[in-house]
Amino acid sequence: MPAEQPKKWTRDQMARRVAQDIPDGAVVNLGIGLPTAVANHLPEGREVVLHSENGVIGMGPAPAAGEEDYDLINAGKQPVTLLPGGCFFHHADSFAMMRGGHLDVCVLGAFQVSAGGDLANWHTGAKDAIPAVGGAMDLAIGAKKTYVMMEHTTKAGDSKIVPACTYPLTGIGCVSRIYTDLAVLDITPQGVAVLDMAEGLSFDELQKVTGVPLLRAAA
Repeated sequence: MPAEQPKKWTRDQMARRVAQDIPDGAVVNLGIGLPTAVANHLPEGREVVLHSENGVIGMGPAPAAGEEDYDLINAGKQPVTLLPGGCFFHHADSFAMMRGGHLDVCVLGAFQVSAGGDLANWHTGAKDAIPAVGGAMDLAIGAKKTYVMMEHTTKAGDSKIVPACTYPLTGIGCVSRIYTDLAVLDITPQGVAVLDMAEGLSFDELQKVTGVPLLRAAA
């Protein structure tokens, strides 16, 4: 009988794990795709100010079904809610916030992250693809901390955490922490350190599916 496979974190569990690490009072941008789910899992009583590069700040969780207002959307064109004190404005002002160092954390998706914290999240290098890095490069470099939220491996089983990115870069040395469906990992000067793992997953099992040597985080 084959051995039971370790359970992966679901997308909601990943989002909850990211939300757990966002400090009270932080101004945070949640990137398009998977990171947007973080807004629905912020701990009750913790004040986090959510920003979107299309020109919104002070967003709340996703609206209930039937209560969507498509004049109020995030950068991924998803309807959002606005908390008391929230507002919307020109995207040039939004980019000034990003480039001016006013974001404490941004959470982005990725195709690849290197052991040194380089980020590739906008282009696979496919021929004739439309170049459209968008605001990701401004977020990755402008935020005080850049977190990545992604699946640990590709559909083909290749690690998305690599010695060096082979896809076009979004930012160099910008990623400080990676959240995958298997683990939470920190990019440190000594290497990639494992902070947390999905229940039932061993360090050796995680290492086998990771493209770089892993370190055990200091207690």
